[in-house]
Amino acid sequence: METTLLKPVMSSEELAELNRLTAEHNARINSGRNSQQSLGKDDFLKLLLTQLANQDPTAPLEDKEFIAQMAQFSSLEQMNNMAADFAKMARMLQVTEASSALGKSVEILEGDNVIQGAVKAVSRDASPQVLVNGVNYNWDQVIRVYQGESGL
Repeated sequence: METTLLKPVMSSEELAELNRLTAEHNARINSGRNSQQSLGKDDFLKLLLTQLANQDPTAPLEDKEFIAQMAQFSSLEQMNNMAADFAKMARMLQVTEASSALGKSVEILEGDNVIQGAVKAVSRDASPQVLVNGVNYNWDQVIRVYQGESGL
């Protein structure tokens, strides 16, 4: 009887990388870190492609497992899209809030100083600025808004 040697399914380097990514992913899940520090969609795709490319041909990935992994990837993609949409909405709300201060008196905290004046202009950039006393200040520096110029 002839003995046939089976070729390894993945090289030791590929196995080490797969183990490293899996350990990193599990450690991040178990540590409760926020989503900014967890594996992203690119890491998930790399892990999935490595798994598919190096699977044992005699025991391929089950349909159910593959569908579950694709559903996880789809969920990850949707969460990323929602996070981007929420960030865009937060920027729009900040611009709207800054625009509503146009013509009103404000107090601005710059270092240890409080600057008072009326808002003469508002920029609609991603980080809105207000023009007070001839100087542009970030909207984040505004600590108080008064109705009209008589609030000072």
